[in-house]
Formats: sequence, structure tokens, C-alpha cells
Amino acid sequence: MNGEGLLILGPVLAAMITAATPLLYAALGELVVEKSGVLNLGVEGMMLAGAVIGFIVMVNTGSHTLGFAGAALAGAVMAALFGVLTLLLLANQVATGLALTLFGVGLASLVGQGYVGRPIPDVPELRVPGLSDLPIVGPALFGHDLPVYLALALVPAVSWFLYRTRAGLVLRAVGENHSAAHALGYKVLGIRFLAVLFGGAMSGMGGAYLSLAYTPMWAEGMTAGRGWIALALVVFATWKPERVLLGAWLFGGVTIMQLHAQGMGLAVSSQLLSMLPYLATVVVLVAISRDVTRIRLNAPACLGKVFHPEA
Repeated sequence: MNGEGLLILGPVLAAMITAATPLLYAALGELVVEKSGVLNLGVEGMMLAGAVIGFIVMVNTGSHTLGFAGAALAGAVMAALFGVLTLLLLANQVATGLALTLFGVGLASLVGQGYVGRPIPDVPELRVPGLSDLPIVGPALFGHDLPVYLALALVPAVSWFLYRTRAGLVLRAVGENHSAAHALGYKVLGIRFLAVLFGGAMSGMGGAYLSLAYTPMWAEGMTAGRGWIALALVVFATWKPERVLLGAWLFGGVTIMQLHAQGMGLAVSSQLLSMLPYLATVVVLVAISRDVTRIRLNAPACLGKVFHPEA
């Protein structure tokens, strides 16, 4: 690689990490939800709700911090609705999740009508003196904003919680055999409800990163299917947090490649290039689905199954 290529590599890697951040938030949240035995397909709707509410809060308060907090709360409220319907009223999880996505799309479009295209200040970068100026590594790793570093820190944090704490062990036990966990005295519904709330908050954060940092602006449907990609990432990672990070970077890289290809003016249809991230999702899922044994060994045994305390 020549000198010019090396100069471009750093910004490209930085853009890849940035593009992966909303996917990382949403996928890590959904991973915890599915580890508890609940399948929430409403990630797209919760991301949109977080994106629009976070943007509205930012516009009216001038605070990015409050914007992200508002987005997390909006995602958690949406998730709470899902939790009440599926865990308490025993509604079908797949149908309810799809309905939640449709509800989130409509709600975001309604409340965000007066905010379309309004500019806001960028989230400030946290530059590390000395390290940020290093070639390639500097812009790739030490020139991001705080939400990017928070998303990266969540990977080991979620892994530590799931595999190094008693609470994580209980959550995984509920996802593997909710009847046995209930017999041991654990409150299955309460544990699952908390997991669902966490997943909703993380989806809201992922959506807020799009409207407050990645763009930054509000536009209808700006998640553009990222919620579905986040769902696919959980399966791609075989329910392992560290693999979620690798998968998010992979899909972030595909997104950036598509944008660079369009910018270079390649003689390829722009619609075809825009399909690349979703085409990659389909290809990866097809490849993974062929390894049925690995999926069965890693997927929570009670994923999507209804639990009733009196059953």
C-alpha cells in the first residue's frame, strides 16, 4: 500500500467504527434480551423512537447528554409496552415485536414532523493528546466522540455481567430453562422484564446516535433497516458479546465501502450499492443457518417460549 493509501486508511477505519456504533448498541441490548429467553423483533421501532425523542430533547435543551438520556428512556418505554403485552398478557412475541416496529415508525413520523432537517451541533470529539495524531491508529481509535467509546466499553461490560456475575448467571438460567429457574425461586417475569427494558434503552441509544452524532439531523426512517441488521448480528455472533463487536464492524465496513464506491463514481447502480449491507446480512445468515448444531448449542433453549408462573 502506498503512502496515499495509508493516509486514507485511518479515516476509513474511523468511519467504519462510527457506522458500527448504532448497530453495536442495539445488538448488545437485544443479545441480553434474548439471553433471558425473550425475542423482541421491535428493535427498529425502538431505534426510531430513540432517534426522534433524543433529537427533540437535544433541540429543546441544547444538551447531547439529555438527548441520549431521553432516547434511552423512550426506548425503555417502548420495550415496557412490549414486556407488558408478552410477559404479562402472554401475547405472541413475534407478532408483538413486529407491531412494535410499525408503531415506532408511525410514532416517530408523527412527533418528528416539525423537526425534519433541522441542524444541531455535532457531538464533540474526545481527542487524546499525542495518540490522536498517530498515523492510521490515531484517527481510527482516538478521534471519536464519547458515545463511540461507551459502546465499545459495553462489550466487555455485557460479557462480564453475563459470564462473571451471579445476576448474569441467573439471567442465562432463565433463558435456558425458565421452569427450573422458577422452581428454584427466581422471579422469571421480573428478570425478563428488566432485560427487555435494558434492550429497549440500548436500542434507543443506538437510534439517538444516528440523529445526534452520525448525521446529525432527524429524517423519517433514518434507521434504514439497522434494527433488522442488529437482530441478525445477534444470530451472527451466536449470542456472544465479543462476536457482536466483530459483526458490527463487518457491517459497518460494508456500509462505508458502499458509500466510498458511490463517491468514487463507479459505474454501478446506486440502488445496487445501497443494497450491499442488507445483501451481506442475508448472505451471512444463510451461511450461519447451515451450521444448525452451533446455533442449537448457543441459542437460549427457551427463546421465544411463553412462561406462566402457574404452569
